[in-house]
Amino acid sequence: MGIPFRQLLMPVFLSFCSTWTPGSAQAGGKFHESPRNITTSLGKELTLICKIYWVGPAPEIEWLRDGEPVDEHDTNQIQVPMDTDDEVLVVGELRISKAQLPDMGGYQCAVTADDVEILSDEGYLVLEGLPHFTEEPQNFAVVANQAFNLTCRAQGPPDPVRVIWLQNDAPLNLLQDDMALSPSTLSIQGLNKSSTFSCEAHNKKGVTTSKTGHIRVLPDKPQNLHLTSKKTDSLDISWTPGFGGDYEVTVCTVQATSFMEDNHSVIPSDLIYKQNVRIPLESHTIPGLEPFTEYRVRVACLTSEGMSQWTDWAVMVTEEGVPDSPPANVTTQVNGTIAVVWWSQPAGQVNGILRGYRVAYQGDSYSEEVLDVGLTNETTVNLTLSFANFSVRVSAYTGAGDGPWSEAVILILNEPKAQEVISEDASIGHFSWHWWYVVVAISGAIACAILVAVYIARLRRKETRFGEAFEPMMERGELVVRYRAQRSYCRRTMEATLNSLGISDDLKEKLQDVMVDRHKLALGKTLGEGEFGSVMAGQLTQEDYILKVAVKTMKIAICTRSEMEDFLREAACMKEFDHPNVMRLLGVCLQNVESEGYPSPVVILPFMKHGDLHSYLLYSRLGDSPHYLPVQMLVKFMTDIARGMEYLSNKNFIHRDLAARNCMLNENMTVCVADFGLSKKIYNGDYYRQGRISKMPVKWIAIESLADRVYTTKSDVWSFGVTMWEIATRGQTPYPGVENSEIYDYLRQGNRLKQPPDCLDGIYTLMFSCWLLSPKERPGFEHLRCELEKIQEDLPDLQDPEEILYVNMEEPGSQSRNDAGELGAVGGSEPPDSLKHLPCSFLSAPTKGGTTVTADIHPPGRYVLCPQHETTRLLSESLESLNQTENASQLDGEGPALPSTVHGVLYKPPHEQ
Repeated sequence: MGIPFRQLLMPVFLSFCSTWTPGSAQAGGKFHESPRNITTSLGKELTLICKIYWVGPAPEIEWLRDGEPVDEHDTNQIQVPMDTDDEVLVVGELRISKAQLPDMGGYQCAVTADDVEILSDEGYLVLEGLPHFTEEPQNFAVVANQAFNLTCRAQGPPDPVRVIWLQNDAPLNLLQDDMALSPSTLSIQGLNKSSTFSCEAHNKKGVTTSKTGHIRVLPDKPQNLHLTSKKTDSLDISWTPGFGGDYEVTVCTVQATSFMEDNHSVIPSDLIYKQNVRIPLESHTIPGLEPFTEYRVRVACLTSEGMSQWTDWAVMVTEEGVPDSPPANVTTQVNGTIAVVWWSQPAGQVNGILRGYRVAYQGDSYSEEVLDVGLTNETTVNLTLSFANFSVRVSAYTGAGDGPWSEAVILILNEPKAQEVISEDASIGHFSWHWWYVVVAISGAIACAILVAVYIARLRRKETRFGEAFEPMMERGELVVRYRAQRSYCRRTMEATLNSLGISDDLKEKLQDVMVDRHKLALGKTLGEGEFGSVMAGQLTQEDYILKVAVKTMKIAICTRSEMEDFLREAACMKEFDHPNVMRLLGVCLQNVESEGYPSPVVILPFMKHGDLHSYLLYSRLGDSPHYLPVQMLVKFMTDIARGMEYLSNKNFIHRDLAARNCMLNENMTVCVADFGLSKKIYNGDYYRQGRISKMPVKWIAIESLADRVYTTKSDVWSFGVTMWEIATRGQTPYPGVENSEIYDYLRQGNRLKQPPDCLDGIYTLMFSCWLLSPKERPGFEHLRCELEKIQEDLPDLQDPEEILYVNMEEPGSQSRNDAGELGAVGGSEPPDSLKHLPCSFLSAPTKGGTTVTADIHPPGRYVLCPQHETTRLLSESLESLNQTENASQLDGEGPALPSTVHGVLYKPPHEQ
């Protein structure tokens, strides 16, 4: 009976101990509430909760996902006292602000007490959303009519995901097809024309479109490359161009290199010949080769889509040639009636296979005899007793013929020392030496006469050029030297011109390095013409060279002396600019016009190879040969402009017309800030004319400048933000759909340019900070430059452009415009989260009602409408000033009055002049 009793007592005792121990959990160590199962969409915010009753000090609740601690999300713990003194309700919260795929899994709460871990029940988080691609079509090239495969791989959740393929935006299959199930492979049997391929991934949550893969069709490599004929210094080759699909083969490139091993890769320095051949020619002659030498030749052909593969290297050998030089060290020795002749091999190239030597000898009046002695280097000649002297020479020959003969070696047989070898050159010594004395004397006399004539001519030329520089004068018995400046004519002309204009002496001193003689400037073709003048190519003649320049002629008439002095003073200041990102002024010259008045100024600037930045961006998208500009290059453009504007702002210069069209690109793709030349081309949509005053770039001007005609460095910052937007959109016009006369009211309502589709959040954050309503809140150019340099350093290496994924998130039946009828471009997005901390009181004007407007991310809105809050004192003062200006300058209901003038040169504040 004792054993059953102990078996019944033990569980009761253990239960009592676990209940009585301080700090133990109630209800048998179980959680009162465990995390629940949740199914939601990607990007949503959610909260998981668990609860436990506890007696004693509250424990720390730890969150687990699939058994591992969760650290990346916010957790919170609340303690609620219960009726009893020691019992509390402990509530644990796990907040996930934006659910992503890695957040899926089973969640539990854990409490540890006395080395015992208590776990809640497991709640599962399941995320569902649009499919996302793990493999998409890529850009590559294929040979015409060559089969290839494309793969699209997309996944949910939810699954399954089915794929529709599109070629040139036309569907190729249905969702019901077997090939539609992801991963999907599309087999193409061959293309004759370049095409684009993309795919759409479908699940029950919606549709996602992949990026587009551009497949270029290249021609097949040429066939039947062979040698048609050869010479000692050239090879004639022929080939058949490969099939190019729908694209005609226009050019073939021929390359040749000296013979090399099969595993040796060719580098450009290895090539000895490279030539492009226009089709329909299918043959070519390779000149300038060495005789009897092996070469390797290959050919590739080109269409408008690209170049084919190279043919395999074909080994070809030039024709055999004759030796370059005669045999060396020809020597003879007489032994009785026999002359022994020997020699060495030619010192130069043999240019073939050496077949032997020929020896030619001659005595007195006898005819020359030629012997073929083969490959030996020695032979003997029988001498006739009647020979008074004897000459011999030697030549090497190949299969192509005889090489050059050696110099003749002469033997004098009738003198005692007949064995001595005398060359033809030594025979000259038999002439009388007094003839050489006569020749040397005559040559010396002629040389002296020539030197005297040259000296007299140079002296005459110098006197003609300078006059009598040194003239003896009887002044205290000394020679007086009269100096004259070499360029006195030009300086006197410039000085007379400036005196006639009434220019002050102080300004004339500053203009010494600015003014350029008009006769040194040669004008060429017109590069551009606009509202303020025209730009022409030109050549500026310097002392040692000729410089290619851009010449800006001004259409603006200068009517008073003060206007002319202001223009020349501005030129003198701009001449001092020295920064790689600021356009440098080379000089100014004045040309007289037929009408009376002041001369017309001509500005001389460095020639910029790539023109203005706006045209370059525009043609990269819409030109005859569009090309992709990577984000790294766009950020570099922005950084260059920021550096140039930082330099100008540090010198207290205000630009007042900063835009992409007023920034130039040099040959190194460096952007230079400018305000002249090609950047002054006036597009009808860029400037707005108010009355009879000059046009204004209203879409780039800061709001305070439109209202009060106030221009500061912070108004240039506003223009820089718009210029950044131009660069990010690759040359789009700001505020499309908004008339120039409506811009002022549009900005007062709080509207701003929206984030371009492929613009980085960090870049748009900088843009948006440039458009704050209060100028004091806008950053300076030094800050902008530093931030852009950081972004540029953080960017990855250059890679192929990524297409933007457009997803329609709006609910059925929702409108694509807000109640105010906001206009903009499709594809914009709301400001990033980093902008939400900016004071909206500086971004928008208050309206009655104070409602918050939410902008759709997909339909046509391009501009940001900031939520409207209560007015601050600074906003009230600014709006009061704006309203006063508007009421004072309203013109027939046409919109707000605009500033009356905009100058076309950099502006310096009056207190700095």
